[in-house]
Amino acid sequence: MKTYKYLEVALVIGAIGTGTAVYAQHKTGQYEAGSSGKITQPLAQPLSTDSSYDEGPLLTYRPTLAPGDGRQEVEVYCNTCHSSIYITMQPPLPADTWAAEVTKMRKTFGADFPDEIANKVVRYLQANYTPDTRKH
Repeated sequence: MKTYKYLEVALVIGAIGTGTAVYAQHKTGQYEAGSSGKITQPLAQPLSTDSSYDEGPLLTYRPTLAPGDGRQEVEVYCNTCHSSIYITMQPPLPADTWAAEVTKMRKTFGADFPDEIANKVVRYLQANYTPDTRKH
């Protein structure tokens, strides 16, 4: 029992000592006044006058989805919230992941479509956008 008391006292003294050291470091001028907790940014470098800076055109096209049963449902129901580029820009996902994604869209994000449509969308994505089935 005495050993625990000594350990408690040592921990309290250690915590007080650490807090005092941090406070003393702050007060000795190693930080600017009023700047604790602030992150400073380096000054921006001037842009070169002999270079061209361009981020390219904004993508305004809708990618073509793979042909197949369920494509129309995907274009109608999924495009309500996002463009089809969200489907085509994904890496090929396993079939179970596509099923989980459609469930997430419905349950978490509130995509409103019937179960039979959701099943058709999942089958379409699994038939065209998995590592084994993705053609483009």
